[in-house]
Parts: sequence; C-alpha cells; structure tokens
Amino acid sequence: MRYENCLMASFAAIIGTLIAFNILASNASSSYSPGEFPLFYSVLILLAVFLISGAGNTINDYFDVRIDSINRPERPIPSGRIKLKEALYFSYLLFAFGTLLAFSINLICGIIALFNSLLLIFYAKTLKGTPLLGNMSIGYLTGSSFLFGASVFGLEGLKALFVLFLLAALAITAREIVKDIEDMEGDKMEGADTLPLRVGAKKASYLAALIGFLAVVFSLFLTVCRYLACIIFTLFFWQTLGFLQRSTSFLLATILRNLQKCSRSQCSLRSLLLLPG
Repeated sequence: MRYENCLMASFAAIIGTLIAFNILASNASSSYSPGEFPLFYSVLILLAVFLISGAGNTINDYFDVRIDSINRPERPIPSGRIKLKEALYFSYLLFAFGTLLAFSINLICGIIALFNSLLLIFYAKTLKGTPLLGNMSIGYLTGSSFLFGASVFGLEGLKALFVLFLLAALAITAREIVKDIEDMEGDKMEGADTLPLRVGAKKASYLAALIGFLAVVFSLFLTVCRYLACIIFTLFFWQTLGFLQRSTSFLLATILRNLQKCSRSQCSLRSLLLLPG
C-alpha cells in the first residue's frame, strides 16, 4: 500500500478541508455558513483518501508486476509474499470501502471518490503508458485530494478550493514531465512510451517549464486576490521553482554537450541555442 504515500494524500485532503472552512467562515458576503468545523467528517475524509490511495498503489503494483520483478523485487507481489489475485481483490476491497465512506459524507464526496477510483484503475492499466495523459492524470489525482477535502462543504467548498486544486494539478503535471525527462534512458531500455521519448527532451522540458510557470503566475495572482495566498504560495512556489530549475539545467546541459561536440568554426549561435532552422 505504501503507507507514507497514503498518509500524504490523506493530510492533503485534511488541509483542503481546513482551508475551505477558513475561506467560507471568513467570507461575510456569502450566504453560506459552514458552522462548526466538521471534525467527524474530516476523519471520514482522511480514512477514505487513505483507503483509495492504498487501493491505487496496490492496483498499480498488480499491473506493474513484470517490471517490478526486475526493478523492485523486494515489493510484496514480486517477492511472493502476496499472490497476484489476492492483490487485485484487496485493491477492489479498498476501493469499495473508501468510496462507501465518501458517499456516507455527501453525494459530491462520493462522486469524486468513485471517479478517482475508476481513474486510478484506468491509469494503472492504460494511462500510465500514455504520453502526457498519464502525467495529467497524476496531476489531477494529486490536486483532487484538496478538492475532495473541501467537498465536505458541498459545492461551496469546491468553489473555494478550485484554484488550489488547479495549482496542485499544474505543479504535479510539470513534475511528472520532468521526471520522465530524467528517466529517459531507463524508459527507452524498457520500451516505455513517454512524452520526452515521443517529442524529445527539449520540447518536453519547454512544456514542463510552461506549465510550472503558469502555476507560479496563478500563485502570484492569489497573493493579490486572497489572504490565504501565503499558504498556497508556500505550498507550490518553491516546488514549482524546483521544476523550472531542473528543466533549465537539462537545457543548459544539452547546450554544453553540443558545444563540446562542435568545433568553433562549425558551431553557430543558432545551433548552440537549439533553435530550429
């Protein structure tokens, strides 16, 4: 299940609940009032996210058993500690319990949990090997943890946390693209189909930088528009800045390699800067 990942997703959902509650409680112009903090439902949110995240990790290991038998032989399925069918049934059980818990909170929570459960299964089976769509799926699923926590308050909670969800989705999508760039050699040997292998590392790094830049722009916009932007800015600015730095480092390294390969008489400024034409 990879408990640390499940706990991180659960705490992200609780943070979403806390931020949504703070926004709604302090919005005097709104007709909606959240009342007291929903402590009981927050516990259910935490449990639901933990179970569904654990199910996603398990179903992912189920479909990756052949790769893990080479790269991660110590994991439960490749090591033989858990049988393949047992892992599959266990993941379905976790998905079911997590989704039922979400529906017990309210309809919106249940719909998000059901959709995310189906997406996790589809991602593990198909989307993981699909360029860009796989990256975007991880971005959405990570950002939706905040949105799921806010959905305790219904549609008003979703409205309050939509921008935070968008920031998280953009930042994580950029991170996933950068990770694929860094793993190009290994992915190529394993026959994986990733965005950098499809379009090249240069174009993929530009896209990651653009997505990360959009996340930073949204963060800066929120510093003007909302008093909670300091929290959001802290959560995403440095992370996104790191993505930009890694993308830039890759481009600089490529330029330096080209510089070493070219003689002074043969290299032009256009070729060193990787410009077309």
